[in-house]
Amino acid sequence: RFLNVLSEFQIKSLAESVVAAACSRVGQRVLHLDRRSHYAANWASFTFNGLLTWIQEHHESQPEELQDWSSLLEEGEELIYLNPSDSASIRNLQVFCFTSEKDEEEEAQSAVPPSTTEEEKGEAADDTVDETESAGVDHISKRNIEPSFRHFSMSLNLFNYNQSHPSVAQSQSEPTRKKISYAQLVKEGRRFNIDLVSKLMYSRGSLVDLLIKSNVSRYAEFKNVTRILTYRHGNVEQVPCSRADVFASRQLSVVEKRKLMRFLTSCVEETEEQQDFLRDQQLGDNLQHFLLHSIAMVTEDTPTEVGLASTRHFLRCLGRYGNTPFLFPVYGLGEIPQCFCRMCAVFGGIYCLRHSVHCLLVDKDSNRCKAVIDSRGQRISCNHFVVEDGYVEANRKNVATPTRFISRAVLITDASVLPSGSDQHVSMVTVPPIAAGSPAVKMVELCPSSMTCMSGTYLVHLTCQSVGSSYQDLSPVVTKLFHTPESHDQEHRPSVLWCLYFNMADGDGTQVQGHNLPSNVYLCSGPDADLGHDHAIRQAELIFQKILPEEDFCPPAPNPEDIIYDGDGTSFPEEEEKQEEELVEEQEVQTEE
Repeated sequence: RFLNVLSEFQIKSLAESVVAAACSRVGQRVLHLDRRSHYAANWASFTFNGLLTWIQEHHESQPEELQDWSSLLEEGEELIYLNPSDSASIRNLQVFCFTSEKDEEEEAQSAVPPSTTEEEKGEAADDTVDETESAGVDHISKRNIEPSFRHFSMSLNLFNYNQSHPSVAQSQSEPTRKKISYAQLVKEGRRFNIDLVSKLMYSRGSLVDLLIKSNVSRYAEFKNVTRILTYRHGNVEQVPCSRADVFASRQLSVVEKRKLMRFLTSCVEETEEQQDFLRDQQLGDNLQHFLLHSIAMVTEDTPTEVGLASTRHFLRCLGRYGNTPFLFPVYGLGEIPQCFCRMCAVFGGIYCLRHSVHCLLVDKDSNRCKAVIDSRGQRISCNHFVVEDGYVEANRKNVATPTRFISRAVLITDASVLPSGSDQHVSMVTVPPIAAGSPAVKMVELCPSSMTCMSGTYLVHLTCQSVGSSYQDLSPVVTKLFHTPESHDQEHRPSVLWCLYFNMADGDGTQVQGHNLPSNVYLCSGPDADLGHDHAIRQAELIFQKILPEEDFCPPAPNPEDIIYDGDGTSFPEEEEKQEEELVEEQEVQTEE
């Protein structure tokens, strides 16, 4: 029974997946459990139908019933019960559908009324889409949509997906704007991969460096973010980032171009003093807006040192894989945790979904967790236990800081916010605060070639720090940038077909240390509001160093062609080299004798 001899024990999310892969890679035995039916928790990606099911489950979620497992205690042990539900990390879900229920052809056919029975009329009335949250959930349940989840992507490394899939690129380049119905969204639901969290990968960030170092990058495909955009004076404008973009820009005068290049060069060389640098540089409103909101991505009250550091990081990431600093994984961000899960499994990690842990068994003398008890009453031995902070009861947390939240919105639209000659753009859009007291918003617009939405649509993610509910924070931005029933004189804007608002707990504001927990229990926080992944990767590395301080964090996995099979055993090049050295030493000893 392998369950009783495990050295490590993990549960879900990006940080936990990285820790699991790192431990498994250096020879530790790992069991990775998740009470859900999918990987990655709040880092997950869903098909459209899967997202509808996720929404319904959150509205109908009920915590598991706690059971008394005290009969399994041995002498010198005590129980620590885990939180039976982590649904508190998501709140204020609101769903709106602004498109028609049926296709245009079906509506035309229904306009000619055939002989319809009263029973059929009643069924048709049941299928009517209501634009309220509660009615939306009822509508989902009536369709009985089953969840559909992507698991591991093919082992490819294609940084220009359009070139290898010309048929997709050609089909998307046609400038047709056909009205898309809700029925089509459901029918083509598997073509969507909708992330719960919206982030991008800095080309010289910690996640990309780790993917390259560990060889995990071969499990995923990536696409360049092609445009940095900003919302200014009621219009969406492209931000010049690279030298070529600056000199090709029509938004800047020749003098502004020279000032901008001089300032960016001095930032990279770190020669600027830490003071009111934008005004001291005598930069105009255009340049100040671009630098503050789209390059540094900070607010006016951000300390100068922080703003300059953000600017330098942005500039140093330019040019590695394209004209912008960012990459995006094809099929969505949910692929990244699954890639690390795959690496863990390749090196012997065991995965079990829809399986929960109810409590920890702690040795009173050593204050260490020696085993856990699952929902079936099994006692599973472990040396270390890694878990997301939402599973820990509040009475075990010493730091009583209020939970911060992120406001999120997911839109399906019928066109890009800045149409161009190509329909293959992945765009990063910055929206400064549109009113006093409102937050700055980061928006990512994904095209169909990113494999996150169906043909003829765009998938748009909006994120900001919560001030109120997600609807209160983000709906004013949606109204200004898109055409909705609440918009006025916005017919030229892209139309919102379907949208979801929700608040998510901010992992950056979560304290993961200093709690009343056993010494070998490690907490991870959920996604944070930053655009990059540094917080999660830093957290995973710190946990790994506590567990295995002498081991290398995520060493490179061997390529399949480098693995040498000898009978039933498998040896790696470094092991073979060590064996050869030992053989040479033995031969030298025999020669001396």
